[in-house]
Amino acid sequence: MAIPLDTASGTASETASETASGTVSGTAPDAAPDWSRNWAGNVTFGAARWHRPQSIDELRRLVAHSDRIRAVGSGHSFSTVADTRGDLVRLDGLPPVIDLDPVARTVTVSAGLRYADVVFDLQRAGFALANLASLPHISIAGSVATGTHGSGDAQRCLAASVRALQLVGPEGDLTELGRDTDPDDFPGAVVALGALGIVTRLTLDIEPSYEMAQRVRVDVPLDEIAADFDAVSGAAYSVSVFTDWGGPDAQVWLKRRTGRGDSGWNGGRAAEQPLNPVPGMPPEFSTRQLDEPGPWCERLPHFRPELTPGAGEELQSEYYLPRAAAPAAIAALRGLGERLAPALHIAEVRTVRADDLWLSPAYGTDSVTFHFTWVKDLDRVRPLIAAVEDALLPLGARPHWGKLTALTPPELAARHERAADFGRLTRKYDPSGTFRNAFTDALLGTD
Repeated sequence: MAIPLDTASGTASETASETASGTVSGTAPDAAPDWSRNWAGNVTFGAARWHRPQSIDELRRLVAHSDRIRAVGSGHSFSTVADTRGDLVRLDGLPPVIDLDPVARTVTVSAGLRYADVVFDLQRAGFALANLASLPHISIAGSVATGTHGSGDAQRCLAASVRALQLVGPEGDLTELGRDTDPDDFPGAVVALGALGIVTRLTLDIEPSYEMAQRVRVDVPLDEIAADFDAVSGAAYSVSVFTDWGGPDAQVWLKRRTGRGDSGWNGGRAAEQPLNPVPGMPPEFSTRQLDEPGPWCERLPHFRPELTPGAGEELQSEYYLPRAAAPAAIAALRGLGERLAPALHIAEVRTVRADDLWLSPAYGTDSVTFHFTWVKDLDRVRPLIAAVEDALLPLGARPHWGKLTALTPPELAARHERAADFGRLTRKYDPSGTFRNAFTDALLGTD
C-alpha cells in the first residue's frame, strides 16, 4: 500500500547552477541552500563534482563510473563525515517513496526524504514511528548513518528502527540487506557512515498511531536531577533536560504518551506559557506544550515539522555515556559551567536505550547523552570542546559521528569495540574503496 506524498512535502525543481565546489547535475530545489556547504556553514565540501540524480538507474550509472563517491543528506552533520574530493550526491531528487505495509508494520521510504516529509502521511494512515529527533527536518538516511537519536529510557537511536535497506554498490549494483535475512552483516550496515554504498531506500518499523502531551518543568535544581536521575529520565516517554551549565537550575521537557504511567517525578514548577528550548527564541517554532494532547508527530520533536528552520547559526558537539555515569558527568560539566555558559546557546541531556548496531554510540550500553549547541565561533568553541572531552572521555564517552570533536578518527575508532569488524565489512562490500573518504580512510586504515 503506497501512501501518496503530500504536495507540500515534495520537491519542486528548477535548473541547477554551477557551485563553487564543482559541477551540479540534475535539478535543484526551489530556494536551494548553498550546496557547497553544510547546513551550519562550518564545512565547505571539497567535491570535484556535484550530482542530484532523478532516478535509481541514474544513480547506479554515476556510481559505476566514479572512483570515489559519497552521498550527503540534509547537511545537518557538523563533522566531515560526508565530505569527499570525488563525486558528491544529493539524494533528494530521487522519486519520493512512502510505501506502507500495515501487515508487516513497516514503511519503506526513499533515502532522500526527511522525517518531516513522512510523519504526517504516516499519521493520516493511522501509524507512527516510535521516536524522532529534536529536529525532524533531517534526512532519514543521514540520520540513520550517523546514529542520530531522540530521547527516552526505552527508546533506541533512530537507526535501530531500520528493518531493511537497499544500497548501490561500487559497480552500480543494487544490494538488499535485512535484519532477518542478513543477521551477520546487518548490525554493521545500518550506522555505516556511508562507507558501504549509497543507501537508496530504508524500511522502518512502525506501530499504531498514538497521542502525546508535552509539559515543561522550570527552575528544576541540577542537584535534584543528578541525585535522582532515574526518576527524572523515567518521568515520561521522552525526557529532555535543558541547561547552560552556568546556573543551578534547568528546564525539563516531559513528553508523555496518553494512557501510560510514569515515575511520578514532578520537580521544579510548571511552566505557565509555551517555551522554546533555546532561550530568547520564539515559542511559535516549538511543538505544543501545556499538557495539550495531540498526535505523536506534533509532540515528539521539539520543533514543528511543518515549519522549515533557517540556516544554522550554531555549532554542535555531543557525547553518549553509560547512563550510570550521569551524576558524575553532570558534576563535571557544572564545574566547567563558568567557561561553557557564555559560548552556549543551550545544552541538552537525554537518554537512549542500548542497541546492537556496531558503530552506534549506544552499542551495547544504555546511555545518557550530553549535547552542546554552541555559538558559531570555532576558535572560541574549540578549546571548550577539548575541556568537555577531558571531563567526559574518562567516563566512557563516545562522540556523535555527525558532531564536532577534538578526537582524531583513529581515536574515535578506539572507542568502538566493533570498529575492526566494521572495517572488514567495508572491505567485503566495497573492496575498491569507492565509498571511502578522508574521514573513513583515517578511521579504518588504508590496507
